[in-house]
Amino acid sequence: MSGSDGRQFVKYNLYKVAPEWRRLPERERSVGKQELAAVIEEFADRMFVRSFSLVGIRGDADFLLWQASDTIEDLQEMATHMLRTGMGSYLDQPYSYLAMTTRSEYVGGHRHPGQEGTEERLRPGNAKYFVVYPFVKTRQWYMLPQEERQRMMTHHITTGHKYPSVKINTTYSFGLDDQEFVVGFETDSPSDFVDLVMELRRGEASTYTVRDVPVFTGIRRSVEETLDSLGG
Repeated sequence: MSGSDGRQFVKYNLYKVAPEWRRLPERERSVGKQELAAVIEEFADRMFVRSFSLVGIRGDADFLLWQASDTIEDLQEMATHMLRTGMGSYLDQPYSYLAMTTRSEYVGGHRHPGQEGTEERLRPGNAKYFVVYPFVKTRQWYMLPQEERQRMMTHHITTGHKYPSVKINTTYSFGLDDQEFVVGFETDSPSDFVDLVMELRRGEASTYTVRDVPVFTGIRRSVEETLDSLGG
């Protein structure tokens, strides 16, 4: 399956390493990490792949892989190759989100450099921190007149522009996964991100949100650094 209209499949994979991994001999752990890193780097030539460490940040996930590909088959093939490595057999995947890129229906005529929602493809930034934010809107939201939704979203978008240190990557999961949206926030300033979310929660559009948890915060690391942070 491919995004034949130019859109991409975007995957947010959260992994947890089994405790038994850290009790393996050092040599076995080293080889396992090398095998897994080689697979990730091999597929990075075919798709966008970025790694983040969650060690010490969440108790139920150790690292995150953020991926974007033109085909869902490539995403599956990469996951299959990862599981075949020595380290892969010790990886659990407590959370996994599948989405697609698309142009936002609420951007309208508003434009500024780097405007979120105007592209059919992922345009990641280079910030240190990454927050994954899946959420679902109420059915009542979709029953509102377009003009009413546009009014609330214009305020929502304007609020986001007050925090230029936070880059927003919105992806869409309708019919593909349990959530409706997955937003990836990139920032070098966690405090700005917290202030942004606090302000958005006070907005009218927020009252039409059913669920917006769990939330995952990761620190951007190279593949090798991410795997080394797991111990061993």
